[in-house]
Amino acid sequence: MIEIDARVGDIADQPDVDAVVNAANTELWMGSGVAGALKRRGGDEIEREAVGKGPIALGDAVLTAAGRLPNRHVLHAAAMGYRAEDDTIPKRPGSRSSAAIIHAATLRCLVLADEAGDASVAFPALATGVGGFPLEECAAAMVGAVREYARAHPESAVRAVRFVVRSAEDEATFSRYAAAR
Repeated sequence: MIEIDARVGDIADQPDVDAVVNAANTELWMGSGVAGALKRRGGDEIEREAVGKGPIALGDAVLTAAGRLPNRHVLHAAAMGYRAEDDTIPKRPGSRSSAAIIHAATLRCLVLADEAGDASVAFPALATGVGGFPLEECAAAMVGAVREYARAHPESAVRAVRFVVRSAEDEATFSRYAAAR
């Protein structure tokens, strides 16, 4: 069983979790938003390691060291992309992502965290900032992916998932999905 909770906060300031998730693009460059916050706090070495593992497909993820962050790892989830090949993948109109991409990226992060022995993972609301994806649909996709993973992997090292969001309204949305069984 994986415990799921949500809270308002800064993804770059989650010292009590093993891994934090970066809302990445397929090139794995860390510019603004979540990526920028993680890079500023954790250092350029996170981006250098990530970029060395890319580019990756939409819905995929890679694991890196956490640099100066107080965590063990950063998981870079490619939930949006800007390359020509990324444009061939269907997305929600008006956004750079889709529920299927977000679901796949969430699952991939859980696989990588499990393989690394991380017991706790903090996720931002993937693709809802610069990606323009609706928060409600993101919450459904991400919480659904966590539940799916927990059912399929009852012995997973991952025991807790936290969704770190920007507002009380966002927290309520994720909490509502987390509470639904």
